[in-house]
Amino acid sequence: MIVMKKIRKAAILAASAVALHLPSAEATSLGYFSCLAKRPINFNGTIVDAAVATPALSTLVTLVQSAGLVTALSGPGPLTVFAPTNDAFAKIPGPVLSAIGGDPSVLTAVLTYHVAAGRRDPRASLDPREIRTLQGQSVFFDYDNGPEINQSKTSCQAVKTTNGTVWIIDSVLLPQFR
Repeated sequence: MIVMKKIRKAAILAASAVALHLPSAEATSLGYFSCLAKRPINFNGTIVDAAVATPALSTLVTLVQSAGLVTALSGPGPLTVFAPTNDAFAKIPGPVLSAIGGDPSVLTAVLTYHVAAGRRDPRASLDPREIRTLQGQSVFFDYDNGPEINQSKTSCQAVKTTNGTVWIIDSVLLPQFR
């Protein structure tokens, strides 16, 4: 089954290379290996310290503080945080973002959906993988022209902190609400 998935993925890469006029599927694979080879940036502080030190994550920091998650994200870990940028939050209509921020249980659910226990690497496989979040639902890692989490583009380079890893993403992940 796994072999068939890899063969199918290779066939898709080859077809994509032809369709996009790339020299070969190897060009896509080289991008994958180039991304995978990027070493994390080491930050001497916690996940929260790294987020506070990153101006592009100021909206996330404000929401983490509002939800009372600073202590949890500063704990021993290791944790992996998929951190949406300010631009990612700007894609959400204002009234929707206000509704999320105005309901502590919804805000906590959204933010903990961006956190997984352990050190997780969205670049680690060309095959889709399911990862359980602290919120309780899963996100899905895939590699399609770059690493993705639930179709959100992810940076190729992580930030390694004293209690985990931070991956910058280009959109806010939303869990299923019942």
